[in-house]
Amino acid sequence: MPGRHFLFVPGPTNVPDRILRAMHRAMEDHRSSAFPALTRGILADLPRVFRTERGQPFVFPATGTGMWEAALANTLSPGDRVLAPRYGQFSHLFIDCAQRLGLRVDVLETEWGEGAPIERIEQALRDDTAHEIKGVLVVHNETATGVTSDIGAVRRAMNAARHPAMLYVDGVSSIASLDFRMDEWGVDLAITGSQKGFMLPAGLGILCASPRALAAYDRARCARVFFDFGDMRKANATGYFPYTPALTLLYGLRESLDMMFEEGLDAVVARHHRLAEGCRAAVRAWGLTLCARAPEWYSDTVSAVVVPDGIDAAQVIDVAFRRYDLSLGAGLNKVAGRVFRIGHLGDLNELMLLGALSGVEMAMRDVGIDIALGSGVGAAAEHFRRTAAPLAERGAAPRSPDTSTPAPAERAPVPRAAAAR
Repeated sequence: MPGRHFLFVPGPTNVPDRILRAMHRAMEDHRSSAFPALTRGILADLPRVFRTERGQPFVFPATGTGMWEAALANTLSPGDRVLAPRYGQFSHLFIDCAQRLGLRVDVLETEWGEGAPIERIEQALRDDTAHEIKGVLVVHNETATGVTSDIGAVRRAMNAARHPAMLYVDGVSSIASLDFRMDEWGVDLAITGSQKGFMLPAGLGILCASPRALAAYDRARCARVFFDFGDMRKANATGYFPYTPALTLLYGLRESLDMMFEEGLDAVVARHHRLAEGCRAAVRAWGLTLCARAPEWYSDTVSAVVVPDGIDAAQVIDVAFRRYDLSLGAGLNKVAGRVFRIGHLGDLNELMLLGALSGVEMAMRDVGIDIALGSGVGAAAEHFRRTAAPLAERGAAPRSPDTSTPAPAERAPVPRAAAAR
């Protein structure tokens, strides 16, 4: 089919041409004396994205699922007890990972479409007077349902209960897109991956560990080999990795960080919110609802749209793909067939999203959903028009640098041969 495919799943996301060019390079020696310039610059700059001054980042050739395992295995021992609310497919899988590692998981069953149950978390921790619970596992942005939980409120609940458990946060579809404050929220293990807000192909698992999490490593007894923090810390200290790294993805990550810092991290968050609000305006104009049950839980990276009774959401997805070359996310597990998901994160602007919404409208009409063509697109367009920056601010002048976070760490220059695009 001519033209570009419209990729609007909630990950993997669109890879910008600039990052594709950065990754398009011949292989090189990852043991050379030039290689540490790349590694050290990335590891010095990653904490800015997590908004931490104390956390240590790790980059593995893996995905977010691997980072679940790395976070748990490096800080806990078989038989340790953890607390985890289950309110979507990815919180379900996080729990499954913990159980397979031999941890005891106290599961707080929660309605899919709601966020982490703050009061129940606090009560469960208050009830644990012996402090047997070693960690609380929370998915920040539950991609399956389009729900974002309040991690700051989770930390406040933990503090109110005066409980010493560590806080493990899956930020795979939030970090580098939504507001994330590792230090302020007292997050001990922050988990993400390359294929969403970082605008890269899948293949890098990225994790940031607090000093308390790093201290827990010494007493943790879960088996670990590939994901061992000790091996990684020792090699990273010299600018290398303990095994072959995903070289081209590291060059892409370097470019991704540069792009985010140029836009400004606060601006990245604001852009995602504005795009999400336009998508939500479209859903309202269609007369449909979101899986997220209240505005406090609306996600700014993905909208899970509930289809009318008698309609199979999988049909909307299939028609959009086969007829209009538009990829939408499927409903998972409990919401399979009930929702389709529109991903609106990463390398994205207003016109790209409007194009996707027009394809969604046509696909819905094709499967018998009674909506007026152009209704959602018009509502989103009106939102974008009303909230656009004044023309004077959108001229040719370069954007001012982001002053919300410290300047990028000074990096040694990458040798000319290694830096060629």
